[in-house]
Amino acid sequence: MNRTLLLVIRSLSLPKGSSLVLFLTSLVFAEAPHVVPTIVDSVSHETTHFTQGLFFDGSDLIESTGQYGGSGLYRRTLEGKILDSARLAERYFGEGSVAVGEDIFYLTWKSKKAFIYNRKPFRSKGEFRIPTEGWGLTYWHDALLMSNGSNELLKIALGGFYVTGTISVTDGDKPVPMLNELEVIGNTLYANIWQTALIAVIELPSGKVVKYLDFSAKAKEVKKRNPSADVLNGIAYDGKNLWVTGKNWPQIYKIKF
Repeated sequence: MNRTLLLVIRSLSLPKGSSLVLFLTSLVFAEAPHVVPTIVDSVSHETTHFTQGLFFDGSDLIESTGQYGGSGLYRRTLEGKILDSARLAERYFGEGSVAVGEDIFYLTWKSKKAFIYNRKPFRSKGEFRIPTEGWGLTYWHDALLMSNGSNELLKIALGGFYVTGTISVTDGDKPVPMLNELEVIGNTLYANIWQTALIAVIELPSGKVVKYLDFSAKAKEVKKRNPSADVLNGIAYDGKNLWVTGKNWPQIYKIKF
């Protein structure tokens, strides 16, 4: 976590009606261009799901959710039918997830632990330690790529599950902290930035942010219609298009980019 930035945020007394999201956006993410994606379709999403990870497995969506007592792994169709599920014990707060081979890796937030499940059907296979908080997870160049709320992504080796290196994410010369849910396409990484309606588009392995996908208008609309909806979080690639959602959002949106 970028502790300096967090201390600044915590010490702020923002005027009534001002937006922390807008503040963070103007403070940190000012150099790379912002692009508003075109939404071309949507499907329903469970408003009880505090989305932490989202990815496609063939035509199915795999979603991991958070909250103590509410964390789980779900396989669902685009039509919303739940095909399989697994729940974490109440003492764990689930985070991001990714499938590699026959396994699904599922992070926890503060427990410094990740769980391994069989891909299909879901079945617990083991666990391993992670060195920091777990936030988002994807797979790139034969390693797990994990975010932890800072601007540094950890590369974690399969098998031994040790850190083999880091990638620092920057916009110009500024670090971009609070990287959360991750989805990689080739050598491009898409990363939700917590507490904003932005998805950073990042070159790998340089870590350079080339642009932001800006969902501010859609997030504002969702929140207005659904006061219990939380922040944008959840990025999945179906082989052609990106699909995005948020924590407790009623829809998953297909976008053209």
